[in-house]
Amino acid sequence: MATHNHVPASPRRRRFLKYGAALGGAAAASSFVTVEALAAGKAKVNMQLGWLASNGIMGEVVAKRMGFYEEEGIELEVTPGGPGVDGVASVAAGRAQAGQLSSSPSLMLARSAGIPIKAFAAGYQKHPFTYFSLENNPIRTPQDMVGKTIATQPTAVILLRALLAKNGIAEDKVEVVKMGSDMNQLMTGQAAAVTGWMTNTNALKVLGDGRVDMMLWDAGIQLYANVYYTTDDMLENHADVLARFLTGSARGWGAARKNPEAGVDHLVAEYRNLSRESELEAVGPVLGFSFNDTTAKDGWAAMNPANWQAQIDTYAELKQFKGATPTVDDVMTTDILAATESLRKQIG
Repeated sequence: MATHNHVPASPRRRRFLKYGAALGGAAAASSFVTVEALAAGKAKVNMQLGWLASNGIMGEVVAKRMGFYEEEGIELEVTPGGPGVDGVASVAAGRAQAGQLSSSPSLMLARSAGIPIKAFAAGYQKHPFTYFSLENNPIRTPQDMVGKTIATQPTAVILLRALLAKNGIAEDKVEVVKMGSDMNQLMTGQAAAVTGWMTNTNALKVLGDGRVDMMLWDAGIQLYANVYYTTDDMLENHADVLARFLTGSARGWGAARKNPEAGVDHLVAEYRNLSRESELEAVGPVLGFSFNDTTAKDGWAAMNPANWQAQIDTYAELKQFKGATPTVDDVMTTDILAATESLRKQIG
């Protein structure tokens, strides 16, 4: 097990300065995040996405369109990510005051590299990442993978490695091939399983009724998805803005939960490239990952420090950290959750 050591301040700062320079001269001072103050005491918050806008921000869209952010004194701007977009760099350099990452390991790896970002809430309580197979050759447990070919996205190979290690399976017992976003390798028999998110209901239609699901979470690797994060500077100097932002988001997700169809209507009105029919099929799983027993107890967007520690330990064992192994306090804070606890519990 790796030892959890803090990185000395000066080497950490040097790595961050180097990272910022590599990104094209992004500001790299110790206090660089700014919040634009608007009229009537409002603050402008740019939320940087890790990928393209989708149902993962339905609550934010609802909050924006129903005026919840305005009531909290926030003007929200959402900046989509996508291929070639380094959302972490945008947040770290102060171009965005908050961000949303698809998966929690991205934040841990960035922190290990000396980037001063930290999670303050989790949108999905369970990660939707899943291994999909078919009834004629099912994979229901990790042991079922032995001797078979598994297709997964290049960025998800580490997830498969973590899954095998967690379940005591040698990596040479499973053949791993790369895939894109479609299910072709499973349908043509080139692979016994492919990977994707359970919320992507449109892509899953091709698999039909014979689909078998094995969620990464249920197989022992319990990651958070749609993680809200910001910089150390923002947490230190503008925690009130983050609390108001999270309050608006919580209200939006609460409204979407009460009226899912209206939530979908808001989403497709804001992003016209999305299909209302597909989003109506996906809204159930989206809300299912957003609300569960944890949120019923601790409120929407809650995070568990013990869960973060388990993630850190897994990635340390796999030697994924290029710098020092981060601590739980390095990668997450419950301060903003505590500041919004009363409302979030009502919604959770």
